[in-house]
Amino acid sequence: MKYLLYHPPGWSPGPAADALASEGVHLEAVGGPDRIRPDDRPTAYLLDGRARASHGREALTRLRDAGVALLALGLPGEVDVPPDLPAELLSGFLPAAAGPRQFLVTLRAAFQVSASAREHRHTREESAARLSELTELAEIGAQLTTEKNLETLLDLILTQARRVSQSDAGSLYIAETGPGGDRRLCVKLSQNFSRPDIPFVEFTIPIDHASLAGYVATEGSPLVIEDVYTLPPEVQYSFNRSFDERYGYRTKSMLVIPMQNHQGEVIGVLQLINRKRDPGARLGERDAEQQIIPFSPHTVKIVSALASQAAVSIENSQLYEAIERLFEGFVRAAVHAIEQRDPTTSGHSERVALRTVALAEALDRVQDGPFRLISFSREQIRELRYAGLLHDFGKVGVREQVLVKAKKLYEGELALIRQRHAFIRRSAEWEYERARAEYLLAHGRDGYEAFLAELVARQRESIDTADRFLKVVLASNEPTVLAEGDFAQLGEFANRQYTDIDGTPQPYLTAKERMHLSIRKGSLDERERLEIESHVNHTFAFLERIPWTRGLARIPEIALGHHEKLDGTGYPRRVRGEDIPLQTRIMTISDIYDALTAQDRPYKRALPAERALEIMVDEVERGQLDSDLFRVFIEARVWEEQREKPRASVAVNRP
Repeated sequence: MKYLLYHPPGWSPGPAADALASEGVHLEAVGGPDRIRPDDRPTAYLLDGRARASHGREALTRLRDAGVALLALGLPGEVDVPPDLPAELLSGFLPAAAGPRQFLVTLRAAFQVSASAREHRHTREESAARLSELTELAEIGAQLTTEKNLETLLDLILTQARRVSQSDAGSLYIAETGPGGDRRLCVKLSQNFSRPDIPFVEFTIPIDHASLAGYVATEGSPLVIEDVYTLPPEVQYSFNRSFDERYGYRTKSMLVIPMQNHQGEVIGVLQLINRKRDPGARLGERDAEQQIIPFSPHTVKIVSALASQAAVSIENSQLYEAIERLFEGFVRAAVHAIEQRDPTTSGHSERVALRTVALAEALDRVQDGPFRLISFSREQIRELRYAGLLHDFGKVGVREQVLVKAKKLYEGELALIRQRHAFIRRSAEWEYERARAEYLLAHGRDGYEAFLAELVARQRESIDTADRFLKVVLASNEPTVLAEGDFAQLGEFANRQYTDIDGTPQPYLTAKERMHLSIRKGSLDERERLEIESHVNHTFAFLERIPWTRGLARIPEIALGHHEKLDGTGYPRRVRGEDIPLQTRIMTISDIYDALTAQDRPYKRALPAERALEIMVDEVERGQLDSDLFRVFIEARVWEEQREKPRASVAVNRP
């Protein structure tokens, strides 16, 4: 059948049925435009009265743009296109009283409109493809030498090789060494223009004479084959037809090119399949065999030159990736070392790195204001990411008991206070029993009830005081995020005394305990805080020893200043304003936000995002954080990155 006519269910061509069949018109009923699947034949869609009422303009426009001619049947009494139909989308209109001949004439015209539209679209697509090919060919050399991502590079090589050779399909093999030390070829990429639905499966083949790619890799010279189904019997290699049989594809002409580096070593094989007369044609039609042509000597030269340049680019990319993997492994090992020292901060470095990169990328998108000219290169983004991952590495030089200190008192100190509380309670009970026994011995039952009531009241007061003492200690021992709390009761218990087992008066709270419990922010005293703050110097000393590449050379400087503040109140150098690098100021915002909201630390509760942002607004207003950067942080919603489920969590004194 040469033509395709879609019509609503229940419609019949009546007397025109035989004429339609003789002209090669295939009829197919559909329930609506969404069910229409036009092929390469001229196609028309018949709209009767019911279809007209149910179809919107958008659906009809979509069909018209797909090359389907729209033919409307008028209702009884209609002699012209009714107002409810978009006349500009129609290819024809037939009144209800139209006869078979008029129907056929109108239908032929509709098929011609469809054929013309399809041809026009095909020409337009082909012209666009040609223009794209010329543009890409002009850039291919520069792209191959500058692209470092191996996956992107392989796709670029195969795509461009197919374009310049007009190939329908192709595969790209990379030479690798197997577990046993044997050399083999691994299929890394496959493309098929006619059958993009065919799934790609990576597999390996030995480098020997048995397969086409293996033969080329062994011999180092190209194979140009007109028809792989008719290979001469004397050749050593063979073609495996299983792929064609499984997917109904016909492989015919083939060009197999070795990719050799500057030392002549084959590092891969480029295999191109089915060169076509019309690059835009999809094979699989009856004339597919006529579309396929052999690869010309000129094409072999072009592809060979491309393969040589591709080999060098692939080798460079593999070397670059190997170096990156090595360094990435080193960074991950360093972060793991940090987290082993302080498991409660697990994930902090990764989250800071993610938000730091996200904020830098958000600055790239800013079109006005102080950051309109800011642009970070791929290398600078890597530099920021590594600085974020390694910014706390110096914590390996901080004492573990200080690093993981969860409360204001160490566990041993709190245990001693609990024992003291128990002793004071027990002493009150003993004092009660002693006084009661002495009264009875001295006075008997005379006035005993009144004395006992007074004694019980004194005992209750002593026990209540002891319990209040422990309650105040436990409450004061909790670190606070901001300077808050009333510590007046600590002074009361520092001045209140009890008698120890030797009969010596002792304070409920020692001066050292009172000092620690009176810490107004976080859980560290001044000496411990200075020790924690020293981690930035340890970080810098460690990072400075690494021989960074030129693109990563500022990592130590960026990491060193992540606790500096614009007003000079930060550490370790107390630098101000523009003396703090932009990258460092970016990291500072990410680090502070994560410290406030982190949900995996035992020494403080996690703050909700809204409260954390309020605290940061206060720091902006005090001139400590970059207001313009913070505005981008908020507007780009960078703070939403890597948010986790609420749990308990960190003290702000945790850098």
